[in-house]
Amino acid sequence: MVSTLGRIFKMKIPRLAVSCGLLFGALALYGADQQAITVAWPTLQTLNSDLPLSQQKSAAQQLDGKTVAVPGFMVPLEDDLDHVTEFLLVPFAGACIHVPPPPPNQMIYVKMNGNKQVHVTFTDPIMVTGQMKISTVISPYGDVSYEMVGMTIKPYQQ
Repeated sequence: MVSTLGRIFKMKIPRLAVSCGLLFGALALYGADQQAITVAWPTLQTLNSDLPLSQQKSAAQQLDGKTVAVPGFMVPLEDDLDHVTEFLLVPFAGACIHVPPPPPNQMIYVKMNGNKQVHVTFTDPIMVTGQMKISTVISPYGDVSYEMVGMTIKPYQQ
């Protein structure tokens, strides 16, 4: 025979475990944004897209697989003028509109996590946080040296 206290523990412990799991998961997601490495464009420019990665020792290579935050400007890759799930992040407004586009090491292909739609902005600077990967991506504007799974986008404030 199980005591009343035993029955309470049997019912409450699983609920408590689930609640703690949800709380710690939410804190981990919040913490991921807080622990992102802020990266400036001069660091990304150290990657030489003309050489194999095995022949380089650039500061940018240290960012591969890391969660980073990069400021820049959006170049939408979709036709919707209000919201997109993928875009290029570039160091200055109007890049890619004029020929030639920036070099590959000055563009990041961003695909939002879970196909999350984000508001399109052409002239306002943004800060994109996500997991960075060194990878050649072919875009309508030329080759891109980086891709990122975007987690958050915020207005950039210096």
